[in-house]
Amino acid sequence: MKIWISAGELSGDIQGAELLRALRTASETRGMTLEAVGMGGAHLELAGQRNILRMEELSVMGLVEVLASLPRIPGMLKRVRQALAEERPDAVLLVDAPEFNFRVAKAAGALNIPVYYFIPPKVWAWRTGRVAFLKKHVRSIFSILPFEVDFYRAHGIEVEYVGNPLVDLVNYDHIRHIAPEAGRIGLMPGSRKKEVESLLPAFSAAADLLLREFPQVSFHCIRAPHFTEEYLRSFWPGAAPLHVVEPEGRYAFMRTCQCLLSASGTATLESGLAGVPTLVAYRLNPLSYALGRKVIKVKWISLTNLILGREAFPEHIQQDAAPAALAGRIRSWLREPEHFSRMAKDMEELREKCGGPGSAERAAHALLNALKKHCM
Repeated sequence: MKIWISAGELSGDIQGAELLRALRTASETRGMTLEAVGMGGAHLELAGQRNILRMEELSVMGLVEVLASLPRIPGMLKRVRQALAEERPDAVLLVDAPEFNFRVAKAAGALNIPVYYFIPPKVWAWRTGRVAFLKKHVRSIFSILPFEVDFYRAHGIEVEYVGNPLVDLVNYDHIRHIAPEAGRIGLMPGSRKKEVESLLPAFSAAADLLLREFPQVSFHCIRAPHFTEEYLRSFWPGAAPLHVVEPEGRYAFMRTCQCLLSASGTATLESGLAGVPTLVAYRLNPLSYALGRKVIKVKWISLTNLILGREAFPEHIQQDAAPAALAGRIRSWLREPEHFSRMAKDMEELREKCGGPGSAERAAHALLNALKKHCM
């Protein structure tokens, strides 16, 4: 069996790779061999995918940033259409990245190649009209968020909740014994250049403010695999020393932090599952933010908060992500440790809601079963 996996950003590359490994194992138990081609990054490549396109050509965030990337998209889509026609995969599996993957779905449909979606777009949050597109072009959805299953079923879309792959990646049972070091603050400024360039200078200024009052604090930036240490340091203008942490063993390192300052995104669910109190920050191009406010239909941007249905992790967005506001929030945490105790209870509930390990295996079997049902 040949499958095309299309991942457009780091989190999708990581989770798509875990699914691919599980697919190989599940295929072997059914007496099948599996070949994977498509678009991804280093993680899918290490898992054995032959990347015809690289996800780094696409990885952007925000409406204005997406618009700026549009000139590249026609050329990429032409390459996708040509490769799909040449490779003739048995199925296309889309992973997140709807702005590009919707176009991949149409290209696959034109060639009568069945399409499935792992980590579907957040249509429950905005652009609900895209549900009609999914219903027309996608055979089945494999969901990793428990609250979205009812939404898709209400719209007549075949969906299966497979659990969240981050439960396996974080592996809380293996790191729960690690105690935090007082005053160690972890930094996760995002996996996209626009995020780092916007947030890391603000984190640096907040660090300088905190260091004046708490001389024992230290700041540790967990490096995304595709960013160099030199690149990250170029956006840290302040006087507070910055320690750059390698991405390997990131979850164990998170546990050593008393708290984290993080960009919104997958990282905030990682930190929640790891049991580390997190302050969520995000800044967009002002036009992207203004447009987003008009269309976003959810109260929070952090996945931890969305799953729990309340603000367990404070969110500082746009002007509220200014250095003084960020430093003020963390200052209150360091002065009043009861905040950490409250969040510890929230994170325990989060782990319960996300379910047990084995998400990739469940998703692999769900995909193979769907292929058998629809195509074989």
